[in-house]
Amino acid sequence: GALAASSVHIVMEWERAVVMRFGRFNRVAGPGIVFTWPVIEFYTVRIDQRVAATYFGAEETLTSDLVPINVDAVLFWMVWDAEKACLEVENYYNSVSLVAQTALRDAIGRGGAAEVAIRREQLDRELKRVLEEKVAPWGITVLSVEIRDIVIPKDLQDTMAAAAKAEREKDARIVLAEVEKDVAAMLHDATDIYKEDELAFKLRQMHLVNQSLRESSGSLVVPSAYAEGFVEKASGKAAPTHE
Repeated sequence: GALAASSVHIVMEWERAVVMRFGRFNRVAGPGIVFTWPVIEFYTVRIDQRVAATYFGAEETLTSDLVPINVDAVLFWMVWDAEKACLEVENYYNSVSLVAQTALRDAIGRGGAAEVAIRREQLDRELKRVLEEKVAPWGITVLSVEIRDIVIPKDLQDTMAAAAKAEREKDARIVLAEVEKDVAAMLHDATDIYKEDELAFKLRQMHLVNQSLRESSGSLVVPSAYAEGFVEKASGKAAPTHE
């Protein structure tokens, strides 16, 4: 009765039992009731095939520009081959965590502090690719890698913020210089037009005077000599003046 009781096992829906016979792999059993031959067979481990979340991080890791930063991340993975997870690695839970930490430190060391801080999505994809190559022989698949937090020293944060502000000011000045260049080119073209047409230049003057009066709600006294300049050469009639 004792031998019969020891040969009956209950395996949960999300589990798989690896059964060994005389020390050699025999089969993957479950879920449900699993029977083993007493003394001859036994199952070594139950493999949980649900999605697992492993938290890992890299503390005081130096970037390529020798800046120490702290990075926290989470890895989502699952076992798809119970046989490999049992036979190829001693403790797949701990092994996945150690591999993830090593891959994260290597990825941080290849980039600068600013690059690591702004390329989270690219870092996620890079870590996922590296981890998939390492854990695939263990029968494990990586679902996703997500960077939770990146902590940079306070003094370096101020320095990076000042550098980013200076870069934005530089870009703004470049844009302003390009605009001034375009305006100068248009004014040069307008000057050529006004040189050829004196009446157009005088009308432009009157338009500017009228616009300034409307904005200031004031009045302007125009000398008669100035007003006489706005005379159409072709018809000999005076141009209308604005008060």
